[in-house]
Amino acid sequence: KVGSINCSSLQETVKCKHFQKKLSLQKKSVENYLDINRNSWNGKVETHLKSDFYFVNEFIAGRSSLNTIELEILDNLKDQKILHLQCHFGQDSISLSRLGAKVTGIDLSDKAIEAAKDLAKICGTDTEFLVSDVYDLPNVLEEKFDIVYTSYGTIGWLPDLKKWAKVVSHFLKPGGKLIFVEFHPFVWMYDDDFTNVKYNYFNEKPIIETEEGTYAEQTAEITQDYVMWNHPTSEVLSSLLNENLQLKSFQEYSWSPYACFLHNEEFEKGKFRIPQFGDKVPHVFSLVAEKSNE
Repeated sequence: KVGSINCSSLQETVKCKHFQKKLSLQKKSVENYLDINRNSWNGKVETHLKSDFYFVNEFIAGRSSLNTIELEILDNLKDQKILHLQCHFGQDSISLSRLGAKVTGIDLSDKAIEAAKDLAKICGTDTEFLVSDVYDLPNVLEEKFDIVYTSYGTIGWLPDLKKWAKVVSHFLKPGGKLIFVEFHPFVWMYDDDFTNVKYNYFNEKPIIETEEGTYAEQTAEITQDYVMWNHPTSEVLSSLLNENLQLKSFQEYSWSPYACFLHNEEFEKGKFRIPQFGDKVPHVFSLVAEKSNE
């Protein structure tokens, strides 16, 4: 004791208050995750537009942003109505328009949508863009679509895949398809160096962190807070099946079309692997799910 104060008890009280404060901040972050993530993505747009990762000048000149993985499951898009969820600044949306589809892209980031509209105008496509959170989209958009498309780094920004699947089903016509390509949940378990398992494979709790730089420009002088969630494969599949979306194909790939991690190894042109894992683990998966006829 120091005087009449029990040091051990005092330390426990301080730890408890610190823990309670941390929980309070976490709760506030989760409640405000849309604002936090909108600010995060708004802060990335300018850097991404200038990055080699997004090759905007080449894109304007006609280069497609679509990869072989998604092209293999998209089929003929002539006159197909496509809803592109979480489209960022619209490169895939515009690429889909160039293939003959009528495309509507949506994104949480108003800065990204502003850039998407400018890019579509420069590229001469009729791609439409809206600012909206995925969950709120049924209150913003009334159309139905032949295809709902979403790809690469999207569902991790959503806390509830049951609600996501409901939105997908809501916007699909009977017989319509979800075309979905995403990084495999296995890779999200690891730290940035891919040396230790840091995160839970399952959707245990939100991941609240601060990022230096961005995947498209790792040395960029930007700092952003973000809130994300891990989603196991079982959660993805069960959420879709529960909305009467029938799984038509599911593929896993031991490579990624993007050099977006801290460590990347290009073993073929346009194909990258995390060196520590080689071809032994999945990096990406794709699926097609079809809405049953009503």
